Amino acid sequence: MTELRDDMTPFEAVTWYFHQVADRIGLDDQTRAVLASTYREIRVQIPLRRDNGTVETLFGYRVQHNGARGPYKGGVRYHPHADLDEVRALAALMTWKTALVEVPFGGAKGGITVDPSHLSAAELERMTRRFMAQVSYIVGVNRDIMAPDMNTNAQTMAWMMDAYGQRSGHSPGIVTGKPVALGGSLGREAATGRGVVMVLDEAVRDAGKRPEDLTMAIQGFGNVGSWTARLAAEQGYKIVAVSDVEGGVHNGGGFDIEKLLAHQRDTGSVVGTGEALGNDELLESDVDILVPAALGGVIREANADRIKARMIVEAANHPVTPLADQILAEKGVTILPDILANAGGVTVSYFEWTQNIQQFQWEERRVNDELGKHMRSAYGQVRNYAQANETDLRQAAFSIAVDRVAEAAHLRGYV
Repeated sequence: MTELRDDMTPFEAVTWYFHQVADRIGLDDQTRAVLASTYREIRVQIPLRRDNGTVETLFGYRVQHNGARGPYKGGVRYHPHADLDEVRALAALMTWKTALVEVPFGGAKGGITVDPSHLSAAELERMTRRFMAQVSYIVGVNRDIMAPDMNTNAQTMAWMMDAYGQRSGHSPGIVTGKPVALGGSLGREAATGRGVVMVLDEAVRDAGKRPEDLTMAIQGFGNVGSWTARLAAEQGYKIVAVSDVEGGVHNGGGFDIEKLLAHQRDTGSVVGTGEALGNDELLESDVDILVPAALGGVIREANADRIKARMIVEAANHPVTPLADQILAEKGVTILPDILANAGGVTVSYFEWTQNIQQFQWEERRVNDELGKHMRSAYGQVRNYAQANETDLRQAAFSIAVDRVAEAAHLRGYV
């Protein structure tokens, strides 16, 4: 087991949590070795012809962590810091996430090391299609299904679906998070943020609190953060601080989220809608609830002691380092872990996949109702496990998930 330190790589951090719960549940060494590593990982070369005629060589990744419980499932992100280690970590988190919310998938993830803001729409499309072509032989409707992630969206998925379809025939189930006009699911865009708020509501109720009495800060105002803000405000939470890549803003009286979204659409940022503050300052805001919804590793040993929120909801993947996690636990901070809190996206991706297979579209109300069943059930199981075993919610969530994947691996004869 890797020594606990604050400069762990993302995969070391995720695997550290795994080994903790492997000890807790008494996982045998053979199963531990299988589940601690990845099944397949590839790096592909992506020669991208730029609009000016030059060719730039980029690199993309697809990591399949574990498929014991079903086809591999996971998003694709475009980011300058996307590398093999980060993609490994995210693939592993998907394995545990899908097991925890009981959808029949394994875990995978993909990425391209690129700053998409420097590419035109035509360049993005060429890059996306080339990436799908390069990984097409290891993906499939019943093998590995992609989805949007950081800096990818429904349009990205439409290009991927079409690129795969040109080789293998019309296959809408090859990706989820597609436009509704191409077989996407109603409710998918809001799903991750909606799941965050569903889990938060349950935790707040268990704590004997009311949403209207609680303040919230959200770091990251992309798809997940903005939908979390919108839906949380509808429930009565007072959002007093938000941020994006350009910076953050504070409003002690609470933001009008619809006006904030309109400003972001008009200017490209939330900056200018309130008192300015930096992203690090936002994390240390004097609020009841902190929602990191951007990058991983933002709460670490250096700033954990300055976190004032009494509840952290991990809308982002691995936003808290293991060392910071221990510091926050000692302070009595409740953390709703990523594999629970942000599992709404993959849950509705499962619904989309099943709709594609059946060629039958659900009404949005059914999508949201089914999402609520999965998220509330998962939260209840995690809470009950934590109480019965006198542990925190992260340990409980990982313990449940690892046990389910281990059971599937044993039944299949993997180990």
